[in-house]
Amino acid sequence: MTPMDLPHPHAAENDVIVRVHAAGFTPGELDWPATWTDRAGRDRTPSVPGHELSGVVVELGYGTTGLSVGQRVFGLTDWTRNGSLAEYTAVEARNLAPLPADVDHTVAAALPISGLTAWQGLFDHGRLTTGQTVLIHGAAGGVGSVAIQLAREAGAQVIGTGRAADRETALELGAHTFVDLQNDTLEDIGEVDVVLDVIGGDIMDRSAALVRAGGTLVAIAMQPRVQPKDGRSVFFVVEPDRARLTELAARLRDGRLKPVVGGVRPLAEAVDAFAPATRTPGKTIIRVTED
Repeated sequence: MTPMDLPHPHAAENDVIVRVHAAGFTPGELDWPATWTDRAGRDRTPSVPGHELSGVVVELGYGTTGLSVGQRVFGLTDWTRNGSLAEYTAVEARNLAPLPADVDHTVAAALPISGLTAWQGLFDHGRLTTGQTVLIHGAAGGVGSVAIQLAREAGAQVIGTGRAADRETALELGAHTFVDLQNDTLEDIGEVDVVLDVIGGDIMDRSAALVRAGGTLVAIAMQPRVQPKDGRSVFFVVEPDRARLTELAARLRDGRLKPVVGGVRPLAEAVDAFAPATRTPGKTIIRVTED
């Protein structure tokens, strides 16, 4: 992956062109087929990665409604189109939500995938309710850190997991208990109502046995290989949701939700930011345009 100049994007029907101020990415997306091919499987390189953005609408496509030129927005780009690590990008208007004037672009760009994944995983798929217990793996990561805050606000008992260095972050975010996956025994947790797994592999397999009758194992990294004995499992890919993004933005404004931004780097350093050695807890954000 190398930086290069590309033509100004075209606004198709129901699209907007966004001047990107800040962008987020998923470290593993360079391995996704959709990063390099279109919906029909045809090569579409050179491609622009990144699927989270915050910026300003500069152009409306034919028939686009609900947004206006000059409006601050944040949200998701399509999985099979050029993404957010560029100065301008074309996005379906329905994938974006208005961004309040007092929310910084770098904070907003850390929220779309993490926030929607956490919400959909906990409540839409996991059916988490007040008084239940949820086990959140990767508690200090982008999804996990948001999930802890949402679950705590919903009145759930929250158990976070991660490395020893993540303990303080997870507890400060609102986890009631933290389990060090390197030194503690996962099985000592006991039964939980919901497991939100962002790791996969052996940790996910072992977590299935912790799901109590009627509970749910929710996975985003891979299809569950082991099923809860008397519960259910769900694998899902996050979906755009303007209404939910708007609710998340309101939580940002109120101070009820604080995405963990691990670092902010300029667009010129976007390639380096994908390297595993440069990753930090939370979400790395690329600042594309100065406010």
